[in-house]
Amino acid sequence: MLVAKNSVETNKFELEIKVDAAGFEEALQKAYLQNKNKIQVPGFRKGKAPRKLIEKMYGVEVFYEDAINNSYPAALEEAVKEAELELVDRPEVEITAVNKEDGYTFKAVCIVKPEVEVSDYKGIKVTKTVNPVGDAEVSAELGRMQERNARTITVEGRSAEMGDTVVFDFDGSLDGVPFDGGKAEDFSLELGSGQFIPGFEEQMVSHNAGEEFDVNVTFPEDYHAEELKGKPAVFKIKLHEIKSKELPELDDEFAKDVSEFDTLDALKADIKAKAEERNKKAADEQVENDLVDAVVANMKAEIPEVMFENRTQEAVNEFAYRLQSQGMSLDLYLQYTGMDVDALKESFRAQSEKQVKIRLALEKIVELENIVPSEDDINEQYKKMAEQYNMEADKIKEIVPSDDIVKDLAMNKAIDLIRDSAVITEKKATAKKASSKKTASKKAEAKDEAAEGGEEKKAPAKKTAAKKSTAKKTETKAEDAE
Repeated sequence: MLVAKNSVETNKFELEIKVDAAGFEEALQKAYLQNKNKIQVPGFRKGKAPRKLIEKMYGVEVFYEDAINNSYPAALEEAVKEAELELVDRPEVEITAVNKEDGYTFKAVCIVKPEVEVSDYKGIKVTKTVNPVGDAEVSAELGRMQERNARTITVEGRSAEMGDTVVFDFDGSLDGVPFDGGKAEDFSLELGSGQFIPGFEEQMVSHNAGEEFDVNVTFPEDYHAEELKGKPAVFKIKLHEIKSKELPELDDEFAKDVSEFDTLDALKADIKAKAEERNKKAADEQVENDLVDAVVANMKAEIPEVMFENRTQEAVNEFAYRLQSQGMSLDLYLQYTGMDVDALKESFRAQSEKQVKIRLALEKIVELENIVPSEDDINEQYKKMAEQYNMEADKIKEIVPSDDIVKDLAMNKAIDLIRDSAVITEKKATAKKASSKKTASKKAEAKDEAAEGGEEKKAPAKKTAAKKSTAKKTETKAEDAE
C-alpha cells in the first residue's frame, strides 16, 4: 500500500510503500515452498523439513530475500496506480525496514512522463513540393532495366577495361611472406566497383587473359586487420578471363521481353506514371513530416534524459535484430565498420530524440482532442497486420495487446487532424533534362537512387584480406512517429 508520495525534482517522485505482515507472511510461505527442495536438514529428506525448523537452523531471514523479490513488484504496481503516475523507466527500489511482525517497507524513486504543452497545431502553413518526372528519370530507369537484362559475354581480342568483370587468381604477400586471406582462385571482380583496396583494380586494366603480373598496393591506415594497416603488399595475379556486359537494344522487342507492354513508348509511359505516383506519395509524406516537426517545435516539455537513452537502446536492439536476420551479429558488424557500441548508439541518438518528442506531442494532441479509435478501426488494423505477417487475426490479437493498437491508431488520427487542418501550398519543382548517354553510369544510378530515397543499408558481406574496409556511420529508417 502507498504510504507517502513525495516530489523529488521535475518528473521524479519518491514513493514510500508498505507490505503488511499478512502480505509478507504469504510471500514467505511461497518462498519456502519454492526453496524447500534445495535445503538439506539432518534427519529429513529434501523437501520434507518444516519451515520453522529451517528458519531456526539458518536464521529467520532465510526466506526474506526471495519473499521480497517475489512480492514487491505487485505492491509497487498498485502504489504507482494509486499515486496516478505514468512511469517511463524502471524505478530504483530500496528496502528500508523488514520484520515478520510488521512486514516490510520500501522506497521507490520513479521517473515519470513529463507534462507536455502543445499549441498552434491546427492551421499550420506548409509547402508541398511535388517533383515532376522528366525524361532523365525515365531514361535512368530504362538503363537500370537494361543492366538487369544484360547478358555477359567473354571478351576476346582486347585487354581489360573499367566496367569489365575479370576472373583471376591472386596470392598476396608482405615482404615475401603470405598473409591470411590474401589468396584466392577464380575470383570474379568488376573493375571500378571499388570492392578492393585503392589501386588494385586500376592495375588490372590493360592486361589480357592468360597474363601473369604483379599488383603493388598499400593497405589503408583504417584497414580492419591490424597487422595489415598501412603496409605495402604485392599480389601475384594470374588473369584467366575477361567478361563484359552486352546491353539489349531499347526497342519494342525489349519492352515485350521485360514487361506486359508491346511497345517501348507504352513502357516509358508506365515508368513515368509509376514514378509520378511515387513522387506524389513522397511529397505527401514530406508534408506530414514538416507538419509534425512544426508541432514539435511548438511543444514545451522537460523530457527526462532516460527517455532518450531508452529509445536509443531500443533502436540499437532493433538494428541488431535486422543484422541477425541478414546472417550477421552486431559484434561482427562493429568489427567490420571499426565502430564501438557507444559510437553506434550516438549514430541513433538524434533520430531517437526526435521520435520521443514526436510521440509525446502526438499523445498530448490525442488527449486534448479526446481521440478514441473505433472498434472497426481496431479490427481493421488487426486484419492488416494478419495479412502482413501471414497469420490469423486471432493469433495477432494474442501477441499484440489492443492497448498498443489503440495508442498507435490514435496518434495516426492526430496526424490526420493536423494535416486536414493545415494550409498546404503546392509547388512543382523543375524536371531534370534527359541525359545524352544511352545508359546511366553506376555513379549516376547511385545518385538517382539517393534522390529517390534509396534503400535501407544492409549488413556488409564478409570480405577477403584483399578487399578494403571502410568505416561508415550506421543509418536507420525508423519511422519518425514510431
